[in-house]
Amino acid sequence: MGSTSSLYAAIDLGSNSFHMLVVREVAGSIQTLTRIKRKVRLAAGLNSENALSNEAMERGWQCLRLFAERLQDIPPSQIRVVATATLRLAVNAGDFIAKAQEILGCPVQVISGEEEARLIYQGVAHTTGGADQRLVVDIGGASTELVTGTGAQTTSLFSLSMGCVTWLERYFADRNLGQENFDAAEKAAREVLRPVADELRYHGWKVCVGASGTVQALQES
Repeated sequence: MGSTSSLYAAIDLGSNSFHMLVVREVAGSIQTLTRIKRKVRLAAGLNSENALSNEAMERGWQCLRLFAERLQDIPPSQIRVVATATLRLAVNAGDFIAKAQEILGCPVQVISGEEEARLIYQGVAHTTGGADQRLVVDIGGASTELVTGTGAQTTSLFSLSMGCVTWLERYFADRNLGQENFDAAEKAAREVLRPVADELRYHGWKVCVGASGTVQALQES
């Protein structure tokens, strides 16, 4: 696989999917070696008291066992694992994280919503380039990040408590895709967006970029 000193891994413990990226640094450039995505729907395991079910945690741990097999040649200091909205919310997140760290052999960092939004924007700015004003939208499983910026610099960033999994469980628990459920879900989303809409419009944007599996699923549908 090459020199271990040139190998790096990033793992994202999202609310809907877990992602792992393994890369090698070659002469100053980055070569992707492994990219794995698994839908674990961790947020679906949150109950009304924000406790994760044993079943949801086991789905996550099972995925991490798969990831761990690909990390054996990488120094722990060159692996970064971050967790997002569901593990920010869960009252028993510590139980999940303790076992996750045991499986992976490295620390798991629960990042703030603002840091998540910043990293999302930096990823988009790095991969798309350009100096235009942009709005980046990332609809995750339990949170939605909205970030404006110009080039690589953010001008406003927000992490909102709504996501595709939490909205599904809250407004479509009966899996009825009728108008009444859609109206309730849309009304709730508007209320979440209302406090941040003015600031986003103030900064403005020339292009809107979607940066999530939700947006990709819409594009492919």
